[in-house]
Amino acid sequence: MAEHKQKKEEKDSKKAYMYVVACADGSLYTGYTTDVERRIKNHNAGRGAKYTKTRLPVKLLYWEEHDSKSAAMSAESYFKRKKRQAKLDYIAEHKTNLSD
Repeated sequence: MAEHKQKKEEKDSKKAYMYVVACADGSLYTGYTTDVERRIKNHNAGRGAKYTKTRLPVKLLYWEEHDSKSAAMSAESYFKRKKRQAKLDYIAEHKTNLSD
């Protein structure tokens, strides 16, 4: 059992990312991943989230790094509770990881 706990802790300690994409219809989608580039490619190949499959292509607007999957999931949950304008304002204020 201790071995299982150690593997879970190692997996959870891997870097994870909260990301936001703009969908073709202008809506925003927020998710988390351990590989942003791969995840965006999957979205645009129709293998991403159910929500984005009918709103292709998607464009990465923002991402932020977290120390664990649980931290990225918490950031995603918090971000999703914001209203659209608050999301856009947050991205504008924190957008240092992507160029326009």
